[in-house]
Amino acid sequence: MNEPDRAGFGRNTVSICVIVAALGYFVDIYDLILFGIVRVQSLRAIGVEASDILNKGIFLFNMQMAGMLAGGFLWGILGDKKGRVKILFGSIFLYSAANIANAFVQSTQWYAVWRFIAGIGLAGELGAGVTLVLENMPGKLRGYGTMIVATVGVLGAILANYIAKTFEWRMAYLIGGGLGMALLIMRIGVYESGMYKQIAASDIGKGNLLILFTNKRRFFKYMKSILIGLPIWFCVGILILLSPEFARAMNVRGTVSAGEAVMYCYMGLAFGDFGSGFLSQYLRSRKKVLLLFMILSSAAIAGYFMLSGVSSTVFYMFCGFIGFAVGYWAIFITIAAEQFGTNIRATVASTVPNIIRGMVIPVTAAFQFARGYIGILNAGAVVGILCMLIAFYAYYHLEETFDKDLDYVEI
Repeated sequence: MNEPDRAGFGRNTVSICVIVAALGYFVDIYDLILFGIVRVQSLRAIGVEASDILNKGIFLFNMQMAGMLAGGFLWGILGDKKGRVKILFGSIFLYSAANIANAFVQSTQWYAVWRFIAGIGLAGELGAGVTLVLENMPGKLRGYGTMIVATVGVLGAILANYIAKTFEWRMAYLIGGGLGMALLIMRIGVYESGMYKQIAASDIGKGNLLILFTNKRRFFKYMKSILIGLPIWFCVGILILLSPEFARAMNVRGTVSAGEAVMYCYMGLAFGDFGSGFLSQYLRSRKKVLLLFMILSSAAIAGYFMLSGVSSTVFYMFCGFIGFAVGYWAIFITIAAEQFGTNIRATVASTVPNIIRGMVIPVTAAFQFARGYIGILNAGAVVGILCMLIAFYAYYHLEETFDKDLDYVEI
């Protein structure tokens, strides 16, 4: 095993870092999406009435997202104060343990508690993993690293769908927890970021969340980094996870299941993350590719509400297109992390994706409110338009970060 040099890792250790981050995100997505797939089955099993499944499902999903929002801040700050590697594996352990606990719930109250705890754990893996990869790869190649992490990671949703169809829902949770625990063995050989080591023993303030809010330029840069991702989780959290309800409202022929919709969406996401990451390296630009995929996302959201009367097969194929269109997750996180210094980078890399995941809470609240007045289809369309408008506004004046030197600190 190569020892880390001043710039970061030896070549073999870089590979291990990328593999561990990618597999950690794979299990992360498995757990994150599994609830959406087994939502109906699990809620029925613990005694929830059929008429209340949608409302209880949204509540539990929001509890999971609230946990991710809280965990994003917790793990991000700890990642800058204590190091990226410790947080990477601490988060994997927590969400794996919570996954196992989910297999034994008997009430919605305990289901909510463990989805919240699982959310806290899920919040840390991606930010810590991406930070490690970005800080320890050559500047002109780091986009490939995050591309691999995101592409491999989203495939976890496909495994979740397969496991959920093959096994009873409690066993599906146990399998997810077991996968996470097995991943902890791969901690051996993963070294701390070289950039972080250079400031670890210094008196430079690390993980100070307030510095993101005390400078106007830095604050708006942070907010824009968050809001460009809003369409991603609108599409996943509303259009895909609630696809059975939307399909019925659009008179889609045949039965539509959330699990199948998630699988097709995440297959598209895998191709989208790979394509956006590769294209950003080819064009040597994050912003150009981001704009292209945001335009595709707008087209996908508009097209979704034109699927009235189509077959379930066509509906699933369009779910795949939605996934591809919002497959700028890798670019989204990379841009956010590349815009801030080493002493606050893990905080940004952890909070940005989890705040945008947490934004599902107000988005679903707005959707639920509007649904009561204008119906499910109009409510979805209105909320989708608002999400896209906010994202395009955030894109304006966003910094290009492709060739940016990351070896600096925020003061």
